[in-house]
Amino acid sequence: MVTRLTTQDASFYFLEASSTPMHVGSLAIFRKPRNGLSYEELLSLVEERLSLVPRYRQKVREVALGLSRPVWVDDQDFDIEYHVRRSALPKPGSDAQLHDLVARLTSRPLDNTRPLWEMYLVEGLSNNRFAIFTKSHSSLVDGETALEIGQVILDPAKTRRPMAEELWMPSPAPSESTLIAGALAEMVSRPGEGLAALRMTLGDMASALGETVRTVGKLAAVVRTATQVAPSSPLNATISRNRRFAVVKTELGDYRKIRAQYGCEVNDVILAVVSGAMRYWLLSRGEPVAESTTVRAMVPMSVYATGPEADDEASRRGEWVDPRSMVSSFLIDLPVGEPNAVVRLSHVAHAMEAHAKQSQRVTAETLVRLSGFAPATLHAMSARVASSFSQRMFNLMITNAPGPQMPLYVGGARMLEMYPVSPLLKNQTLSIGLTSYDGNVYYGLNADRDAMADVDVVAALLYESLEELLDASR
Repeated sequence: MVTRLTTQDASFYFLEASSTPMHVGSLAIFRKPRNGLSYEELLSLVEERLSLVPRYRQKVREVALGLSRPVWVDDQDFDIEYHVRRSALPKPGSDAQLHDLVARLTSRPLDNTRPLWEMYLVEGLSNNRFAIFTKSHSSLVDGETALEIGQVILDPAKTRRPMAEELWMPSPAPSESTLIAGALAEMVSRPGEGLAALRMTLGDMASALGETVRTVGKLAAVVRTATQVAPSSPLNATISRNRRFAVVKTELGDYRKIRAQYGCEVNDVILAVVSGAMRYWLLSRGEPVAESTTVRAMVPMSVYATGPEADDEASRRGEWVDPRSMVSSFLIDLPVGEPNAVVRLSHVAHAMEAHAKQSQRVTAETLVRLSGFAPATLHAMSARVASSFSQRMFNLMITNAPGPQMPLYVGGARMLEMYPVSPLLKNQTLSIGLTSYDGNVYYGLNADRDAMADVDVVAALLYESLEELLDASR
């Protein structure tokens, strides 16, 4: 079946560059079950679940002369073993070695002659663990027709949920003349669409993205600060294609304690923790930090309709309180110049409250209808939102997607940790992704290898910033 990429999908496809591959990643760490989980078993599981994400068997095909947006077509030679790969660390593999591997895999662009995704089974991890790393192109994961592959292989119980058998056969590939004829017909009926497609093909992304911004506007509420250039910051610099990756694991209960003490939201506490870490990171670099210094963050924040705090009892039963999720995006100036942690939290809470009154939110029911685990898809949608706006508007992208507070499994293996890997945008040296899962909050820090050689310092400072708020609340 041939489907034309939406204007939004096409813009992300053409935004791909050697220094800014436009895929989103997810690193999940598992406890190896008693009988293990072999590569063949994972391969079988993924192949079985592909019926839930049919676009993962399709590739992008461009139309001659850029007459129209590219189309999705079935991959006639789809090879599951090309997409699901096997890797191993030298035993006993350390977490640092795993993070280096993720950084290298994140640096590599996807092959645009095939479906735009890859999955890696990483064996050899210490303490009887293994990891699964997935990467999917931003043009692929839209939250509706395509969810992120990592979420559909998860089950709420050790027992693998049954799936109906499916015999998949690719639809015949359209001829070049058929694609051209369809493009010409569309240009006649919708001349504006044809002009936008030509602009994308010729590299005039500034004009083409205007339409994308209007489309994404249905998902994002961008405030008046969007018209202002972001403050000067070492977070904005020319970047290479090489990456570093670091993680932070914290307890959700700590954020709840601070929230209860100061009457704010968990998301407010998270942004205040990031603000503190950014303050101390700038100071560690010898950067001038005045009381008025700020770091502007683009925050495509995913929240559930019932608020950031889901009913824990329902979560333990494997259910969501309300199976609807929302994405709300805005810009916020993080008060990194404020030396007092509690005052920083107060500033953030007031700013977030103002945004909550202004933001427009839309439901996306398909995000949690499968396993109930939506964060990977929500991070992908958030990255799509952020990449549609000029990077001159903000210094840092922070994606935040709540997850279920109960264990999830792949082939009987319990997922212990889950770290998002948000893409770097042009001239953005760091992106921070967060996901809450089973009582913890996980940070994934994706950074440019040269411009952010000290990303591990940022990770350490996130711990210190959280501890500073905890000390103040005792």
